[in-house]
Amino acid sequence: MAMSELDKNYLQYPHRSYGMDHKRYDWSMLQDRPKVVWPEGKLLALWVNVGLQYFPLNQKGHPFKVPGGMTKPYPDLRHYSLRDYGNRVGIYRFLKAFDRYGIKPTFAVSTRLAERTPYLIDKIKEREDEIICHGYHMDALHYGGQDQTEEAELIRKSLDGLRQISGQAIRGWISPAKNESANTPDLLAEQGINYFCDWVNDDLPYPFHTKKGSLIAMPLSTELEDYHIILNNQHSAESWSEQVCDACDFLLQDARDNGGRILSLNIHPWVLGQPHRIGYLEKVLDYLSSKPEVWSAYAGDIVDAWKA
Repeated sequence: MAMSELDKNYLQYPHRSYGMDHKRYDWSMLQDRPKVVWPEGKLLALWVNVGLQYFPLNQKGHPFKVPGGMTKPYPDLRHYSLRDYGNRVGIYRFLKAFDRYGIKPTFAVSTRLAERTPYLIDKIKEREDEIICHGYHMDALHYGGQDQTEEAELIRKSLDGLRQISGQAIRGWISPAKNESANTPDLLAEQGINYFCDWVNDDLPYPFHTKKGSLIAMPLSTELEDYHIILNNQHSAESWSEQVCDACDFLLQDARDNGGRILSLNIHPWVLGQPHRIGYLEKVLDYLSSKPEVWSAYAGDIVDAWKA
């Protein structure tokens, strides 16, 4: 077959420059940045992020079905009640494990869940743990092509509601499904968010530019997430625990050579809060807490220490 000349427009981009093809953050190599030192000389900041999510039974799935959402025809009570189990039963197993091993968890909460389960938010408030916003609910997605006014109102409703219920300033944000539009970071900064966790392209925080000022991008690993490894990749809970411990060992050595790093664990009580899996979470927390170089901290405290 004859080869035709490549169309010259093929390599034309809206933005083209050294480093990155956008201006959202400044390009740099991780090893070239100043070495980070965490409080008390710790090497590895441990961020345990607990997803307290609400998946509506009457899921719309626009513009896509959210990961972890309903999969069967309405009413999908099998999956709806399983998610509910996590927020009624599994979460309390989490809390016992956190207290046993001295872990400071950050709770990413769907505002609709906070409205529906005030007793659960009261428990977190009583513990004085950090709460960040996980959107309005898991089917209220942010996406490319979404009307900007519509998205701005969704973010405002989510943050105003959670701030009122929790009594906290709510500095952090994770979009449902970690999905966003090109406008999402600008709208978050406009609503007073300091850091967001949708981008997973680093082992340290980094400044993120918006039209409304600077955000901090906090890398919340998808690769170590319980849902991703156990339910998506079909690995065992034992394999999940091994992967987390392996990541801890590698990042500790990296931190000894190159400065502080973050180990971020995104976990869900409807996944690891099951009777047959909670023991593996306890095993992981036991291993991580046994390392004297590990600093367990809230996400906001890690951001503040990194800034300092």
